[in-house]
Amino acid sequence: MAQAVLNVEIREKSGKGVARKLRAAAKLPAVVYGKDLEPTSVVVDPKELEQVISGDAGMNTLITLKGGGSLDGCVVVLKDADIHPIRRTMVCADFHAINLTEKSLFMVPVNIVGTAIGQKEGGTLQLVRNELEVSCLPTQVPQAIDIDVTELAIGDTLHIDEIAAPEGVELVHDVNFTVVTLSVVKVEVETTEEDEEVAEVTEEEPAAE
Repeated sequence: MAQAVLNVEIREKSGKGVARKLRAAAKLPAVVYGKDLEPTSVVVDPKELEQVISGDAGMNTLITLKGGGSLDGCVVVLKDADIHPIRRTMVCADFHAINLTEKSLFMVPVNIVGTAIGQKEGGTLQLVRNELEVSCLPTQVPQAIDIDVTELAIGDTLHIDEIAAPEGVELVHDVNFTVVTLSVVKVEVETTEEDEEVAEVTEEEPAAE
């Protein structure tokens, strides 16, 4: 599991006005929360945070906080981040403190492996779920859940109960939902005005006696 260090500062004041001033100063307002931890407002460098989560693990990167008083040494993951709709920069972030010896929930991307038999026959593979929720130790979070589709034929469907998880990882689900489908592409035949006129004439012609 990827690990990194992130510098943080405790933020004494909160509110929209304070957050705007921080962003104007190229700082990112954030909150750290977790089990038995009082939610704490902090400030981080957005560029440093983007660098931290730029690897393959992404938001599942284990981040050790540096500075921030009582938060120093705390291990967190980036649980959520609001993105500006135009600038595409982070507006605020939420960090979830975790215990490395306890299982937690993580969202892991799906990775399709191979080319399905049905695809070679003209079918279309559709990934219904891009991510799957897993339960495991923070140090065992896989970078992706691999799904081998090579044996899928047209009309086949893979459900969550049929997906194999890595050792030590549990796929979390209440219902047996669909993850991958392989179906036939429906080809729509375009009709011209001439075709429509012929069809109308045919419908109007009386039946032969």
